[in-house]
Amino acid sequence: MKTSRITRALILFICANIVTIFTVSSIAFGAEKKESIKVWGNCGMCKKTIEKSLNSVEGIKSASWNKQSKILEVQFDDSKISIKQIEEKVAGSGYDTQNVKGDDKAYKNLHECCQYDRKKS
Repeated sequence: MKTSRITRALILFICANIVTIFTVSSIAFGAEKKESIKVWGNCGMCKKTIEKSLNSVEGIKSASWNKQSKILEVQFDDSKISIKQIEEKVAGSGYDTQNVKGDDKAYKNLHECCQYDRKKS
């Protein structure tokens, strides 16, 4: 009977530690997030450039821009990169996002079909 109580206590102790380890590791390593960002553009070349601007960025798991909706779906690790930094990376390639104006020089270097009517700032 005494052994049975010790075994149960040991099992509870181990389970509690496993739960704690998973909780701490998810906090320490950040959570994967999925966000939608409005990004202006026109065509398949825009899609390539927008997605390529995030390809090798640390913390980005995936990026996919939809030409019709102008929405960029991004999966990322928020402990490595913020949504603002993601928008700044896209803007650096010349494309305006919902919160960050694209780099003017990069915009002027975009192919003619990729240049869209920009909002006045």
